Amino acid sequence: MSAPPLSPPSIAGTWEPIRAELDAEPVPELVVRQTHVELTADTYVVYFGGQLADRGTYLLAHGEPHASLTLHGLEGPNVDRTIPAIYQLAGDRLRICYGLDGTPPTAFATTENSRRYLVTYRRKI
Repeated sequence: MSAPPLSPPSIAGTWEPIRAELDAEPVPELVVRQTHVELTADTYVVYFGGQLADRGTYLLAHGEPHASLTLHGLEGPNVDRTIPAIYQLAGDRLRICYGLDGTPPTAFATTENSRRYLVTYRRKI
């Protein structure tokens, strides 16, 4: 009898960015330091400067070559938007590449005018 497949580790928790880039340009350190993200099993909330900045739901898919995440904005600048992303979890680090143009990323990289937002987070809680 074979064992049931293992569930992937949960990304639920509170995450703070440690570095980010948008379209191949580093995001200013001030912005990175003032942002944190709270994830439950299926919702996300982004805070900036302690204030709610964005809120919605997400779905995970565990495929190859990357696990994916699809966000659905409910409040804030991304209301009614769907944002595909890929993610990678390693210990207390979570790396997400968001396709801000609605196209799923295929790599953890950004280029000029790519509309890709790449963030590495550290788990706070």
